[in-house]
Amino acid sequence: MNLVLIGYRGTGKSTVGKILARKLGRTVVSTDAEIVKRANLSVPEIVKQFGWDHFRDVESAVCRDVAAQDQLIIDTGGGAILRPENVEALRKTGTLIWLTATVETITRRIGGDTQRPSLTGTKSFTDEIREVLSERTPKYQAAATHVVQTDGVSSAQVADRILQLTSGQAGR
Repeated sequence: MNLVLIGYRGTGKSTVGKILARKLGRTVVSTDAEIVKRANLSVPEIVKQFGWDHFRDVESAVCRDVAAQDQLIIDTGGGAILRPENVEALRKTGTLIWLTATVETITRRIGGDTQRPSLTGTKSFTDEIREVLSERTPKYQAAATHVVQTDGVSSAQVADRILQLTSGQAGR
């Protein structure tokens, strides 16, 4: 059984994924890193050259491939839940943990991130986060097996909470 971390960027998926992998003796796989490796381009370059639809197509292939493996910690990109087939593939072999944070926390955490292109192209940074998060929240809710809030707690505390929620599942 895989542990799959979903949520908007800046909610702690990558950091928490590494902690979980260390504690459970598992491999952590970042779907975004796999996309970059396959394309041999950064995410902004992929989007600029080929567009978001192409990026999402590659993301879907990566989700299928990692979901076919077992005993992984899967750190998904924030938009992986936009396609139902991704959620379905990840859910077949995994427990989906939705990491949440407020807009303010996300803004503070990812303010200097240059590896992600704008998702709207027209809004201020904070307005974009607010808008995209409000659009994606129902999809995160529908996909999630468990929800873990990450505001005001350490990444280690988030990882411990996930282990509590999935005890009995994490070892399988």
